[in-house]
Amino acid sequence: MLYAVAALFAPPPALPLVQGVSLAPLTTLRLGGPADVFLRATTDAALARGLDWARNAGLPVLVFGGGSNLVIGDEGFGGLALQVATRGIASRTTAEGIEVSAAAGEPWDAFVDFVTTEGWAGLECLAGIPGLVGATPVQNVGAYGQEVAETLLRVRVLDRETLAVRWLDARALDFAYRDSLLRREPTRFVVLEVVFGLRPGGLPSLRYAELARALADEPLPSLARVRQTVVALRRKKSMVLDAKDPNTQSAGSFFVNPVVDAATADAVRQKAVAVGLVPAPDQVPSWPLEGGRVKLAAGWLIERAGFARGERWGAVGLSSAHALALVHHGGGTTRALVALARRIQQGVEERFGVRLEPEPIFINVGF
Repeated sequence: MLYAVAALFAPPPALPLVQGVSLAPLTTLRLGGPADVFLRATTDAALARGLDWARNAGLPVLVFGGGSNLVIGDEGFGGLALQVATRGIASRTTAEGIEVSAAAGEPWDAFVDFVTTEGWAGLECLAGIPGLVGATPVQNVGAYGQEVAETLLRVRVLDRETLAVRWLDARALDFAYRDSLLRREPTRFVVLEVVFGLRPGGLPSLRYAELARALADEPLPSLARVRQTVVALRRKKSMVLDAKDPNTQSAGSFFVNPVVDAATADAVRQKAVAVGLVPAPDQVPSWPLEGGRVKLAAGWLIERAGFARGERWGAVGLSSAHALALVHHGGGTTRALVALARRIQQGVEERFGVRLEPEPIFINVGF
């Protein structure tokens, strides 16, 4: 631990640093050890001062928000854990529609609720997702046929090397499936603000088959109705935070849906038929993408590799509602959760020849 080192550098006035804070309660998995030093930054200035203080103290920095996509090691974090807690929403009318900006610390689901209530289309299918606004461009958050990359215009960021503030437009973020420049270079920038371009009075997106079926009796559902339906669908899969739900202590989808070439996808289909998992190749869930690539369903692969929903290994296991979510039932360790994830990864690869890649960010954890 680095308490002695940290103590050599007095914090600036009004910078409330705390030592030895447990990080587990600040994550949705409720796992992980303590941080040597902790700071909850409610202003951009405090965030910058915290980064500057840590640099002068020679400490590494973990910047995080809602902790919904974070797996922290049992030993914790030997440095400054800096939680972004800034707030604020603003909007302005443009020739193209509405520009809506939100501080990085705004709760994401509340923000989606706000814009859909205002009648601004573009984010309605992303309701119910835990976490904060600032995290959404990092992994290009997506669900039910929408991604933030479709409507994100630009982000205001803090350069961690120079502590200068700059704007990055959507093109500079180089978005990909559950990926972006911000994720590939996690120590370079801290997101301060995100700006979206939304459509006032626009029609909701009903591209996702499950969502379209749920609203089949409503030919022209409102944005609010679509949001409500998305939340209901996510709730059935235990993919919303709910203290009453035994599956709620998770990081959401633990693995991303694998994107493979056409030959690999065909091999998966043929293997599934050969071992009697499906009667015909077209019964394997898959979605064609640009360039001849194919997206497969990670949850389907996990279950067909022999891992059942609700199965437990001590204090960790699979969600009883969705095979893609790994759950901590209490009293467990990050080590046990990661061991289960590796077991699943290996099982899927052995059966189908496809390697699942994890979606969360790992801190002081080898995976």
